[in-house]
Amino acid sequence: MNFELDADSEEMRAMVVAFARRELAARKDAARTVFDPGDFRRRWRLAGAQGLVGGAVPVEYGGSGLDAVTSSVVMEALGYGTEDTGFAFSVAAHLFASLMPLVEFGTEEQKREWLPALCSGERIAAHAITEPEAGSDALNLRTRAERKGDEYVLQGSKCFTTNAPVADVFVVQAATEPNGGFFGLTAFIVEAGTPGLGVGPVYDKVGLRGSPTADVHFDGCVVPARQMLGAEGAGASVFSASMKWERVCLFAIYLGAMRRILESTIEYAGEREQFGSPIGGFQAVSHRIVDMTLRLESARLLLYKAAWQLTRGSRDEIAPALAKLAVSEAAVQLGLDAVQVRGGLGMVEGEAEAFLRDALPARVFSGTSEIQKNNVARALGLGDNRRPRRRR
Repeated sequence: MNFELDADSEEMRAMVVAFARRELAARKDAARTVFDPGDFRRRWRLAGAQGLVGGAVPVEYGGSGLDAVTSSVVMEALGYGTEDTGFAFSVAAHLFASLMPLVEFGTEEQKREWLPALCSGERIAAHAITEPEAGSDALNLRTRAERKGDEYVLQGSKCFTTNAPVADVFVVQAATEPNGGFFGLTAFIVEAGTPGLGVGPVYDKVGLRGSPTADVHFDGCVVPARQMLGAEGAGASVFSASMKWERVCLFAIYLGAMRRILESTIEYAGEREQFGSPIGGFQAVSHRIVDMTLRLESARLLLYKAAWQLTRGSRDEIAPALAKLAVSEAAVQLGLDAVQVRGGLGMVEGEAEAFLRDALPARVFSGTSEIQKNNVARALGLGDNRRPRRRR
């Protein structure tokens, strides 16, 4: 086992950190102001020119052809370099939830048509699947797609759609066979501006405010059959493909952000004095910081193991679920600890409380912590009535 990055990955990491600090700094009032789409697109184009928004896409379609491990290195560097975790989240959601399914399921014509502009930063993608009545129960969609000749007509609504307010292209999941279970869903590529497609106002979220989120509505939205992604009934497979990338590589952003907050907490504990001594010398504080370090390093090992397996084509369901679970839970607890060490200063506007707000959604999106535990339990053969029982 070798836990060191190679020279190329180290150089790439340093370049991304420097770029993020220089070009992707969050506005100081970003958490308190209305979302600015112009500023978002300006930074998006810069990230595109740096190769961040299409990194894992093959070179022939405009990406950099990075594998899952290197993609995780880049995302970790992005999370470490910018305090705007929301913007980094938008980049990762665009790449892993929308572009990678297009890479894996798109026809050659679709990939040539859509991917180059999505990789360059010229265009932004969003994956619309979640609905008010279908969150964790992703197979129970009410949005319908009815085939009429060479077209499909979409009818329904989506919620919590990352990048929706700025998206130029949507990957949309709809039911082509109601109550059809795993094979009842179909994915479509829908261009913004298509008649019948509408986007609601930007959500006022607790965290990740640098990532615009909104509802998406389809009212008789007509989509050509040639824009179907994969075969009819393959929508669940398309979604699963996005999740295997998202639950690993996207969460590397939180590793970088946690590292940044841990370092600033150590610095604060060395400078802040109470009772005539730096608080870092108090066992209660030092042990808390050790626990923060333990959670970060443990989560990082799990995530890179999952990325290593994904790079090698593993179909293991346990590693991605454990990685997502470990990183999201560690991020929330590390945020709480960072606030606690700072005391009253941690509860006013600052990097610790901002990180905590950004960490809270991590336990919900890409499958809740409870869903990840269900996935692991099922993979272990627990509570699965479909498995034959051993006779006694």
